[in-house]
Formats: sequence, structure tokens, C-alpha cells
Amino acid sequence: MNRSNSGANLPTLRSHNAALVLDLLRVAGERGISRLELAERTGLTPQAVSKITARLRAEGLATEAGHRASTGGKPRTVLRLVPDAGYAVGMHLDRDELTVVLVNLAGVVTAGRTAPLDFGAPADEVVAVAAYAVAAVRDGGAAACRGAAVRDGGAQPVDLPVLGVGVAVPGPLDHRGGVLHRVTGFPQWDGYPLRDALAARTGLPVVVDKDTNAAALGLALRAADAGDFAYLHLGTGLGAGLVLGGGLHRGARTGAGEFGHQTVQLDGPVCSCGGRGCIEALCLAAVARGDVAEAARVLGTGAANLVGLLDIDRVMLGGRTVAADPDAYVRGVRAVIDERARLGGIDAPVPVTAAGGGDRPVAEGAAQLVLAPLFGRVGGADGGADGG
Repeated sequence: MNRSNSGANLPTLRSHNAALVLDLLRVAGERGISRLELAERTGLTPQAVSKITARLRAEGLATEAGHRASTGGKPRTVLRLVPDAGYAVGMHLDRDELTVVLVNLAGVVTAGRTAPLDFGAPADEVVAVAAYAVAAVRDGGAAACRGAAVRDGGAQPVDLPVLGVGVAVPGPLDHRGGVLHRVTGFPQWDGYPLRDALAARTGLPVVVDKDTNAAALGLALRAADAGDFAYLHLGTGLGAGLVLGGGLHRGARTGAGEFGHQTVQLDGPVCSCGGRGCIEALCLAAVARGDVAEAARVLGTGAANLVGLLDIDRVMLGGRTVAADPDAYVRGVRAVIDERARLGGIDAPVPVTAAGGGDRPVAEGAAQLVLAPLFGRVGGADGGADGG
């Protein structure tokens, strides 16, 4: 997400520079990267890179990964990220289901679980269920690590270094304060301090954001060349996550991406938000009667409006409803966008793809709300996880 690609050789920017280096280690993966390559890609001096990598190694975040042949002189030492040096829990609290994953620094899911959820239950009960799920996935990840350690003949780890919990929920909400507002269909959550309540239950820093924002963040980190895109999530509701100018666009009040509540039929049916003719109401009604083609056409109409408004590079579709028939939704949405482009004299319509994974990208993206700032990706939490 948003960050400068070049380093600065100033002591006051050591954390920024370390994040640049750490992110390049993340992207390099198991293959690793040499100090010389790190210097070339960040613009830092070799001395600055050596100091940063020494500190990262001392902190257990980086390690040597062999040597690479050099064009002259001695072989270059290659460094790589240590994925198990840190973890984040990602959680998706949907209206009827809870998904939680444990993700390491490399973005790999090492444990996960899904369970039914009644989001309309008293808030404290929902938080108790969420806290139990966090503990369960941490235990599952630790058990897997212990099993791997035993197989490798090593010592059994006592605990996992969990950096925090990222929670993705339906909006609207205030992501900075971690406070929910009048969630569509569940107004009783208005003003509830979810971040602080879950932090108190788990003893971990917590970050809260809209489900669509979390998914968009995770997808942007996974595909660095995605450009400006809209992630449209169709599940129990309909919303959008927007990546614009290389950064996650939340808006001044975390209100961006309320895609489902754009009016497309002035005298249409009443929506759960209180409005009429919202694209969410029309789309979900088509889904309920099994008319996938109509649901895709309605979704495509909203997507075409978004493309025309923002001139984005691509549209990505996700959510459990899309996952049930991804080809039909991609085909239907693409048809509307292509037709709108043709009428506008545009030769290169915006591509439409399915994100895949159903609701899983939301939970994985929620984990990135915690991890992204570690790599200088400010599309995550503002300055990192906040435990309240």
C-alpha cells in the first residue's frame, strides 16, 4: 500500500528504512535477497542496509539463506524473512458466521476455523465468542508448530508471538476508534467500542475495519501490480473496498465503499438501511429467488457506475454468494461494464475477475490490518494496531 519506494539515510527514519527492507524480504520469499540488492532497491547506502539487516537478524525477523553467485568478488550472502517470527489473528465477524485465521509474517495461513455466529445477539456475548475463537486459533497454531518442531527434532515452542488481532465487520464504523456505528440491519451496535472490548478479553492489540476494506488490503498486498481497483463483496450484504492511488481509500469517516446503498431504482423496494431501491436490496432479492443472471446484472450496473466515476483499472468480485457461481457473476458484471464502455467509445474495458476463496480473503485481509504497518504498508492500521 502507500509508501515511498526509496529509503532515506537519516537516523530519524530508521524505522521507515527498516520497514522498507523488511518488505523487500517479504516479497523475495524463500529465495531471499542480498544486501546489495536491498541497497539498490531502497536507495540506502550499503552501510545503512548492513546496520538494518543486523538489527533485523538480532530481533529474529531475518536470517541468512545461503549465498548467490557474484559477477565479481566473493559470493553474496542472501537474507530472507523469518515467517514464524510473528503472527497476526485475522477475524471476519459476519452477520451469521465467524471466520478466524492465524497468519504468519509471510502472509501464510497456519490455522483457521469457521463457526456460526448470531451478530444480533447482545454485543458482549458476540465478543466472548470472538475472544474464544482467538484463543482457539492461537492454540491450533501453537500445536501445529509443536508438531513440526517434534518432527524436526527441535524444542517445543511454548507460545506464538502474536502481534495483534485484526477484526473485519460490516460497516459503517470508525476504524480509528474501533467503534461500530449503525450496522445495516443491526442498529443496536451503534456506538459499541468493539476494539477496546475485544482487546480487554484477549490481552492483545486490536484493529477494527470494514470487511470490504480488509479484503481489499489483503488483495492489494498479494498482487502488487493490481493498480487502482474495486473489490465488490457479495455475501450477507453488499459492499466495496477501494484501492486508489496505491492506498486503501477509507474516506474521512471510514464511510467510503458503501457500495450497496447507492440508489438505482427511485421507487424500488425498501432496503434494510431504510432507503429505497438500493443495489443491495435488488441484488439480494434476485439471489433469494435464484436468479443469478439478474443478480449479476444488478451488480454489474453498480460496478459500471463505479468504473465511470473512478476510472479504476479493474473490478474484483468476492464473497460467499459470488463463490457459489463465480463464472456467472464475472460474466454478468463484465457484460454490463463492456456495454457501458462500448457506448462511451472506450476501446479497452475494465477487466473483471473473481477473488476466489469465498469469505476467506476478508479474514486474511483482517490479519494484514495488523501486519501491513510492520512492512511500511500504511493501508493497514494508522500507525499500527491499537490496543486501546
